[in-house]
Amino acid sequence: MKKLLNRVVTTFAAALLIGGVTITGAQAGKVRIALAETPSDEVAAFFVALDRARAMGLDYEWTAFSDEELAIQAVLSGQMDIGFGTPYAAMQKTKAPIRIIFQLSKLKFFPVTSQKYSKLEDLDGAPIMLHSRGGGTDSIANVIEERLGIKFGDRSYVPGSANRIVALIAGQTDATIVDLSNKNKLVKQAGDKFNVLPMFEVDASDEALFGNLDWIKANEDDVDIFVKALWSVWRDMAEDPTIISRETDPDGPIGQLPKEILDSLDGFYIDAVAGGLYDPNGGGRNAAKADMEWYSAAGQLTGDPSALNIEDFWYLAPLDAASQ
Repeated sequence: MKKLLNRVVTTFAAALLIGGVTITGAQAGKVRIALAETPSDEVAAFFVALDRARAMGLDYEWTAFSDEELAIQAVLSGQMDIGFGTPYAAMQKTKAPIRIIFQLSKLKFFPVTSQKYSKLEDLDGAPIMLHSRGGGTDSIANVIEERLGIKFGDRSYVPGSANRIVALIAGQTDATIVDLSNKNKLVKQAGDKFNVLPMFEVDASDEALFGNLDWIKANEDDVDIFVKALWSVWRDMAEDPTIISRETDPDGPIGQLPKEILDSLDGFYIDAVAGGLYDPNGGGRNAAKADMEWYSAAGQLTGDPSALNIEDFWYLAPLDAASQ
């Protein structure tokens, strides 16, 4: 832990320039990866994939940004090569050659509230706390409004489902949207004091891996290694979710998280796999189609979703190669 903290301190000043926390020093020739959050149980599978990719010859560094918007901007500006997020609005508005190459997780989120509310329709006019402007929970809120004909009140943004659960318990909000893991924790710890509201099924992407298409094609070998490693982990995890805890490097960023988080990794991934959070095939065409429909309804894509071209948003060659 001391070694990791020393690296954080030495790179923190540079990180302030781009709004994130740099964990590894910048070195030429490495694939630069922009995370949309700091290391947590939610990205443990991704770090297992990074370890497999390193064993296959990939050289990389990663930077943890405070939210998805900053990670997207870092890739758009060329500061980072690959990022976490669902940058559909940015891809369509800027016409930048940004393409998604792998679906990391689906939008399996849950509205949780104080006992003031018992169904989604009760939230008409109510303030709500979400993850980030333009992110997955923001899109869920938009689709809820569109489908149910309601309108939320003021939207506030607090990154991290765990942080929003803390805010809910502390009475700082009466309504938020959180991930599967933190919904389960809330139910276990204080289920009699809060409500989990019934929610419709969603198969669209929450987090996806994306990059500049020109960079992807110029670094085809590295991208193929990366996607192959991700695909192998997602397939293995579908068969046995406990593989994540077993392959987590005890000296890596996940291995240095608090013991209570490490002890709960198996439970987290067992619940997540059972809940359909991860597509063992990396999303691909099915995810792309679901995303077109979802993000159009969410207001982040314009035009008839059936007329949108998948190739304008996804580059499927690396995933196709990994699945051969």
